[in-house]
Amino acid sequence: MPDQSQTVLSLRDVTLSFGPKVIQKNISLDVRKGSIFAVMGGSGCGKSTLLKSMIGLLRPSAGEYHVGDENYWAGDEAHRTDLNHRFGVLFQSGALWSSMTIGENIALPLQMFTDLKPAVIRRLVELKLGFVGMLQAIDLYPSEISGGMRKRAGLARALALDPDILFFDEPSAGLDPITSARLDDLILNLRDGLGATIIIVSHELPSLFHIADDGIFLDPRTKTPIAHGSPRDLRDNCTDPQVHAFMHRERDEEGNT
Repeated sequence: MPDQSQTVLSLRDVTLSFGPKVIQKNISLDVRKGSIFAVMGGSGCGKSTLLKSMIGLLRPSAGEYHVGDENYWAGDEAHRTDLNHRFGVLFQSGALWSSMTIGENIALPLQMFTDLKPAVIRRLVELKLGFVGMLQAIDLYPSEISGGMRKRAGLARALALDPDILFFDEPSAGLDPITSARLDDLILNLRDGLGATIIIVSHELPSLFHIADDGIFLDPRTKTPIAHGSPRDLRDNCTDPQVHAFMHRERDEEGNT
C-alpha cells in the first residue's frame, strides 16, 4: 500500500510543449512510495506525453520535476542517467527486439549497464521471466508468442535492473479481458511483492478501478489537469461533467466519450 509519508516523484507547475504547441500546463502532482498512480483522460489529452517527460524523453518547457529529493532536469546528463536507473518502462507494444530471443531481450540491459558475468546474467533473466510466468519462453522469439506474453516479457525486461519506479503505457491495450485481468494481478504483485511504485497510462477503466489508488485527470480542452484522486473516487464522487462522462463511459456535452 502507498506510504503516505514518502513522495518518490513530484511535478510542480510543469508545462509540456512541442515547440510553440502547449500539450498540458500547470501540472502538479505527487506520487507516493508504493502507489499505483493512474494518468487518465480522453484521447489526445497528453497522457503519453506526460509519461514521456517523466522518463526523461521530453524536457518540460516550465516547472520542476523531482525524483525523490533530486531535481531531475537541474543536473547534467550523467546525473539523469543515474536517476533513470531507478526506472523501468513497459511500452505499449512491449518494444521487444524481433531478432533476439526473449531471454536475450531481457539480458540486454544487464549486459549494457552491469559488469556481471554471462552465467549470472542468465540466472537473473531466468528469475525475471519466472516472476512474470514466462520462463518457458526464454529461447523463443517475440514472433513465436502471443501479444499477452509479449507484454509480460516486456515487463520482465523492465524489471531487469531492479528499478523501484515502473512506468506502464497502456499495458492492457489489445489484450482480451482474461489476459488483461492476469496482467492486472501481476501489476499488483509487483507493488505488494517488490514494493514498486507504478505510474500507469491507461484508458481501460475496469483495470484502473481494480488496481490504481491515486491519479490525475488531464483535460484536452483547457490543457490542464482538472481532477486528482483514485479512479474509484473520481468515478463515485467527482462532479466535473467531463470526468463524470469519462468515468461512466457517457457522452459529454459535445458528444465525446
